[in-house]
Amino acid sequence: MTNEEFLQKATEIRRDIVKMIAEAQSGHPGGSLSIADILTVLYFDEMQIDPQNPKNENRDRFVLSKGHAAPALYATLAEKNFFPKAELLKLRKFGALLQGHPDMKHIPGVDMSTGSLGQGISAANGMALAGKLDKKNYRVYVICGDGEIQEGEVLEAAMTAAHYKLDNLTLFVDHNGLQIDGTNEEVMTVNPVADKFRAFGWNVFTINGHDFDEIKGALKIARGAKGKPTAIIAETIKGKGVSFMENEVGWHGKALNAEQLQIALKELEGVVA
Repeated sequence: MTNEEFLQKATEIRRDIVKMIAEAQSGHPGGSLSIADILTVLYFDEMQIDPQNPKNENRDRFVLSKGHAAPALYATLAEKNFFPKAELLKLRKFGALLQGHPDMKHIPGVDMSTGSLGQGISAANGMALAGKLDKKNYRVYVICGDGEIQEGEVLEAAMTAAHYKLDNLTLFVDHNGLQIDGTNEEVMTVNPVADKFRAFGWNVFTINGHDFDEIKGALKIARGAKGKPTAIIAETIKGKGVSFMENEVGWHGKALNAEQLQIALKELEGVVA
């Protein structure tokens, strides 16, 4: 895919994110919008997956450790044809397929149920270690939020991944600098993020999380790494693509009203006009 095609996919994913959250009047737009470009590259270029066979034992795995950003994952899976797009507008409705957080038991394409912050990377470790023990060639990808890495379990998992030399594991840290209660610095500083993972024995790269070439380049290096897991610190913008949401902590878990939705959709339509 060309970068223009990536941008078109990412923009469509962002449009679906704001539409489904507005329809549900519940959800987390800020951190969903910030990871749309990463998910686009993963699902439309990097990962070996088949929507017609979502449980293929040889598939690559993905874990959204920051499970509250489920709208981004759902929009990506629908764009990849794991399920009909009509399901997106049923988000958080009683009895619907798409719950507020990813559910591996019912949603095609979801490899791990997440929501309790800090646990996703441990699950990804288990998948990666199983792949090693079973002599499988699949790779495991996980996205953590930067506020999420305040959880002690993340650092324990980082130590474990390095100890077992899980070079089939790639972690993205969505480093947008904001979490539900404010900036990372105000709540509990996480910096220097790259140095911390490097100290645990990881390969570490810091990239612009909205630059498709940088995302693809880091993933290529991660595929060739031997003996170490890889952490990609993605510098992102919370609320990316919608001007009144960008870098605004108040949009961590706030739904758009009808007027705001129309403004957001118009701005996003202009991205690929």
